[in-house]
Amino acid sequence: MQFETLAWDVDEHGVLTLTLSRPEQLNAFSLTMADELEAAFRLVRTAAQVRAVVVTGHGRAFCAGMDLSAEGNVFGLDEAAAPTVADLRDRLTAPPFQDGVRDTGGKVALAIHECDKPVIAAINGAAVGVGATMTLAMDIRMASTAARIGFVFGRLGIVPEATSSYFLPRIVGLQKALELVYAADILSASDALDLGLLRSVHEPEDLLPAARELARSFVEDRSVPALAMTRRLMCSGAAAAHPIEAHRRDSLAMWHASVGDGREGVRAFLEKRPPVFTGTIDDVPDLG
Repeated sequence: MQFETLAWDVDEHGVLTLTLSRPEQLNAFSLTMADELEAAFRLVRTAAQVRAVVVTGHGRAFCAGMDLSAEGNVFGLDEAAAPTVADLRDRLTAPPFQDGVRDTGGKVALAIHECDKPVIAAINGAAVGVGATMTLAMDIRMASTAARIGFVFGRLGIVPEATSSYFLPRIVGLQKALELVYAADILSASDALDLGLLRSVHEPEDLLPAARELARSFVEDRSVPALAMTRRLMCSGAAAAHPIEAHRRDSLAMWHASVGDGREGVRAFLEKRPPVFTGTIDDVPDLG
């Protein structure tokens, strides 16, 4: 795949390394990068050759935040739109709201959330602003010892974006999430690890191999639809108001799995051989 701000590389295990590639600008988040990231993750969902994704940065940064050198409204927003709550409830994807009001980082985060495949952030350097918040929609965050992470919106007189108000409290808890965005400090990798924001911290040369190996372990000898349904169940269940909501989705997913790749999985287990799963992303049902 050819992108202007991204590099796309899929290995023999189906692990896509998606690299933010504006190294001279420390991979700053431009409107072009936003559009390309959204398109890339929409493609990830349907690309049969992609089983899992590792996101990293080219050079010494992961993503230094929004590119503030752009002319006009640096966030790409239409200052004449004057949106209301009703507009974004009823007309979110209609002009001028789709391109002139919707948060660009949020559109990327939603594409990540909806891609139906494991996504790992390999944070190799500075991850600031949207460079930090975009990783919250990813399933796992790993970092190098050189990484620095900052939710610095308060310093600029703006607010956390990229759906981080949904994800950050779920990852670190509400009290710690509020402290992080109020303080707007830059965290070391070890501090972020202690908070539970990161899964692990690695020496710089070990980060990408470790992230790729973890991704491979998630997808080898795994059913594509079962993995996708598992991801949906965990994400929806974490936000459910009552366990009955999880029970309904679990029941629907278990039924579909049992008449699909689950048959082969049980047979392979009884025959003491590796399973040969044939399900595709098209076999994933709507779980509600």
